[in-house]
Amino acid sequence: MEIKPEIAERIFALEEKFKNSGQDLASYLDGLLHDRYLTYWDYLSIDTLLSLQKTLTHFPDEKIFISYHQITELYFKLIIHEQKQIIEKESPDADFLIEKYNRLNRYFRILTDSFDVMIKGMERKQFLKFRMSLLPASGFQSAQFRMIEIYATPLENLVSYQLRDQFSEKNSLEELYENIYWKRGGIDLKTEEKTLTLRQFEKRYTARFLRIASEYKGKTLFHQYKELPDSVKNNKFLKEALRNFDANVNVNWPLMHMGAAYRYLNKDKETIAATGGTNWKEFLPPTFQKNSFFPYLWSEEELENWGREWVNHMFNSEKKIAKN
Repeated sequence: MEIKPEIAERIFALEEKFKNSGQDLASYLDGLLHDRYLTYWDYLSIDTLLSLQKTLTHFPDEKIFISYHQITELYFKLIIHEQKQIIEKESPDADFLIEKYNRLNRYFRILTDSFDVMIKGMERKQFLKFRMSLLPASGFQSAQFRMIEIYATPLENLVSYQLRDQFSEKNSLEELYENIYWKRGGIDLKTEEKTLTLRQFEKRYTARFLRIASEYKGKTLFHQYKELPDSVKNNKFLKEALRNFDANVNVNWPLMHMGAAYRYLNKDKETIAATGGTNWKEFLPPTFQKNSFFPYLWSEEELENWGREWVNHMFNSEKKIAKN
């Protein structure tokens, strides 16, 4: 049988490739002969993926709840994937960074825009019932979101706002982590002690969070931007992309969660604790936390009024929703 020139060319190229890596092309061709054709469902592990929505109750809307949270975690995985590429890139130019930050913003924009699935896509009565079967689990325990924060900015920027001026990069990572803002959200509303939700989370992830913070100390997105040459740093499109990322993560995303909390947990002047007893009214509002990954990109006035306009709009919108 005659071998077409273009096929022979590819065979020679493959032979050279495997030869350079100390491998035998013939062995790989034997493997190819016995290999099955790839299918869409095998490549994506569709059967496994669709088997992971294991609800705990008979309420239909729990399927929505668990599916959306799993989708969110997959997007978080993509976000971390992009963050690491940015951090590990040597001497990145403006075009590279703009493209990467646009990806990050696109992921968060999709998550934020799709959050109506959580705000309007479930019956309140169903949610208030099936949520009791989820205790003490809580979205508060999303480790990937905490990792996104740690890759983005140094821990001193994540200390509770009320204490932030008392800490700096001179403090140990352990001291900074102990005073990180989100821990306040894991304090029991009645006892003022750590909830089981927080204690579980700390036991499972504290060592990992500190390891990441140590490995990327001085190498976060915050640090990388500051060290860029002026020709790159002053690119107006790059600045805009970083500011958008900051606002998307630290204002828009928590506000969408506030919208869901107000719809399901705040009605008729009664505030219901979130799953695990997390203190969502202290934990979620951007105006309380004033978290910013890149505070040097914002004016003092902007930081002082961090998220206020968005909060006012959200509160007014959600009050209307709650009445319906």
